[in-house]
Amino acid sequence: MTPSPNFGARRGGVRPSLIVIHYTAMDSHEAARARLCDPAAEVSAHWLISRQGAAEALVDEAQRAWHAGAGEWAGVADVNSQSIGIELDNRGDHPFAEPQMAALEQLLGGIMARWSIPPQRVIGHSDMAPDRKSDPGPRFDWRRLAHQGLSVWPEPAGAGRAPDFVPLARRFGYPASDEATLLRAFRWRFRPFATGPVTATDAAMAADLATRFGVDAPFA
Repeated sequence: MTPSPNFGARRGGVRPSLIVIHYTAMDSHEAARARLCDPAAEVSAHWLISRQGAAEALVDEAQRAWHAGAGEWAGVADVNSQSIGIELDNRGDHPFAEPQMAALEQLLGGIMARWSIPPQRVIGHSDMAPDRKSDPGPRFDWRRLAHQGLSVWPEPAGAGRAPDFVPLARRFGYPASDEATLLRAFRWRFRPFATGPVTATDAAMAADLATRFGVDAPFA
């Protein structure tokens, strides 16, 4: 029996093809666990990882947890039905603890192997809902995951063109939105210290990601 009652069947009988990483934005692991298991809250996740590195399964991975909400990634609109959600005990205003990151890496490797999920399908909540979500935020180390094949990182080969940024970000997987919103989400993940309007560097990074991992790239 799973600790959280907040789940249902995956619509259409689909298998999970995405992993969505969140932070809890709560003061403690215990408070986050209580909310994710509260029927009245109507929210949940498949996994919750404490700052000390304890990973707890709250919903069976085969079931549909209620973690993503409205949003889209690479044309997938019902993200809950096609994803596995991982919540990290973090308020969003401090770094992620080393034991927590190590536990996340181990968990990700297992999930990706069990469900044949490629690294480009490991995303943040802010990637699929850039107009309303900021987690896991600029303090989360995506490059670290990419070095281990648990996510992706851009390797731009040359200069880009700033006007091309939005279509390239969309091709990588981001949902339809205005340039400022997409740029903010993109930089939270790939250029957390960058400021100002979109640049050729942003476009070059987006171009590399779109070419290697975009919606028209081979799914492998």
